[in-house]
Amino acid sequence: MKNNHKLGAVLAVVGILTGLLVFYQLASIYNPTMEGKVLEGRPDEAITVQIVFALLGWVGMTAGAIWAAVLYGFLNQENWAWFWGVVAATLQILAGFFPMIPPASIGMPTPTVWVFLIAFALWFAMLFIGGVEKRVIALAFVCGLAYVLTYMDGVGAISRYQTVEESLPNGMYAMGQMVNWWGAAAWAVFIFGLIKNKGWIIPVGIFAAMMSMLGGFPVGITDIIRLGRFSMFLPAPIISAGLLIYILSPAGKRLLIEKSR
Repeated sequence: MKNNHKLGAVLAVVGILTGLLVFYQLASIYNPTMEGKVLEGRPDEAITVQIVFALLGWVGMTAGAIWAAVLYGFLNQENWAWFWGVVAATLQILAGFFPMIPPASIGMPTPTVWVFLIAFALWFAMLFIGGVEKRVIALAFVCGLAYVLTYMDGVGAISRYQTVEESLPNGMYAMGQMVNWWGAAAWAVFIFGLIKNKGWIIPVGIFAAMMSMLGGFPVGITDIIRLGRFSMFLPAPIISAGLLIYILSPAGKRLLIEKSR
């Protein structure tokens, strides 16, 4: 599978079509999901959908355009093609994941599951075509979990900001929202640097983990105090804390420094 440019070209076409698919699917469920959330008595979640679905639609379609460049690269046997395929698939994974949750919560179909699954398969395929080592793929996968869940913390903060009236928690949601989205972007950059063996990935990993922890732990712990139960804001910073420990451990530094040489 390594350096299989013909397969890469076929998969790039699939990626382009996935960009069109996410456009259609998000447009088809955009207004019905908002209407359903309002009827359910959750106008805050309707506003969250209004913002986030549009944003992820832009991200998914941009990824489709990147796939067109990837197709050109594979057809011309360019060495960079597989890497940009990973970038495009990473974006489409995000575009397909969150839009499954709001419609599912009100009993509506979740068509973007297909975008998520296709993008997930494309992501692994590009890594195999690029000949990325299995240990690196495993680490990239865990970092991918941190990437998606950190982004989700930023989404959750939009809704909570509208519904939580207590002064300090409300301020925390406002301060932490974009921190989480920046943290998700930092995890994506870390993944890209990891698979390309870049020497700067350790400080980027530290930054990404800290952004996720700073954005997630304060509101997560506040949720536990307020609600008396586990907060879904916590998985992202917990995974990020584990990744930070690994990145700074002797084994983690050996892997990252060895791959950057």
